[in-house]
Amino acid sequence: MPFKKNPLTGTVPFSRPAKLVLFFLLWLVLISWLHFRLNRHQADRQVIRMGYMPVLTNLAAPLLDHATRKGNGVFFEAVKFSSFAEMAEALRNDSLQAAFIIAPLAVVLRQQGVDVKVVLVGNRHESTLVARKSLNAKRLEDLVGRTIAVPMRYSGHNLCLLKAMEEKGLTGKIRLVEMNPPDMASALASGSLDAYFVGEPFAAQTVLSDDADVVAYVESMWPDFICNLMLVKNEWMTAYPSAARKLVETAVRSGLWASRHPHEAARVAADYWNQSAGLVHYAMTTPSNRIIYDRYVPKPAELQAIADLMARYDLIENTDISGLVDDRLALTAGIDGIENLDTLLLP
Repeated sequence: MPFKKNPLTGTVPFSRPAKLVLFFLLWLVLISWLHFRLNRHQADRQVIRMGYMPVLTNLAAPLLDHATRKGNGVFFEAVKFSSFAEMAEALRNDSLQAAFIIAPLAVVLRQQGVDVKVVLVGNRHESTLVARKSLNAKRLEDLVGRTIAVPMRYSGHNLCLLKAMEEKGLTGKIRLVEMNPPDMASALASGSLDAYFVGEPFAAQTVLSDDADVVAYVESMWPDFICNLMLVKNEWMTAYPSAARKLVETAVRSGLWASRHPHEAARVAADYWNQSAGLVHYAMTTPSNRIIYDRYVPKPAELQAIADLMARYDLIENTDISGLVDDRLALTAGIDGIENLDTLLLP
């Protein structure tokens, strides 16, 4: 049937299907234009993609992203992962320029022939061992016959527990399982897991919900414990020395700023991690002055100690980590004039 003209305007109205088609075409044009503008804007900037897990040792990732997301110049893009294995593969395949990755996995990548460099140590002393409240566990010995989750076998948490169990004569008496950190709290709350050892704020989740008790803070089991560190490919660092310097320096400065402004840092991180700011702030400040932000320079002896433990527990075949650590950028990072987030990136 032909369309009838509107007697007042003399125009032919669109049918409903035609209106839908027109709306779709206009929407497609708008989205395409926005996509073009965004890509053009990003193409005008240097983008450094950083892989990270949402834990306090990696607090630099969301802070750097937030501080450089707008404006011109370099943009440090934080890319969140749910597992360290996926992050390692992304770094291996050059999908990332840097990775805030769990320390023993850096040793594994190096021994697998990936030319990586440890350039920075993340914030220390932010891991906690918690156990289901009904167990009333106060020490590791109270978890005999129970199951404890760790982020992965190539984690400092796994090494720490293996070492502690050996020292206490508990080897083989506690079951250790691998579990991605985001899944730990729900597994414990549901009763399918007895305890877990992980970076904050994942442990604080079940403490604040009253599902778990703190059994031990990592520093009481392994002083100067390294959870995560910043790993880059040597090829990228050599090709882009200025970008690598800015990345490490800004990460150093972000930690020092966060130590003085925990409320503001917690609010920024919470938005990226899909956590409450209250939870993140609690994890950053409980116990008070727990997190260490100024021990960021990587030391070959510390990484060698990790490799030695890995070999001791048959996680690697040899202890060679030659060339893994490069401390030059961390040692020379400028740390003056840190006033707010806008001052994290030096000219």
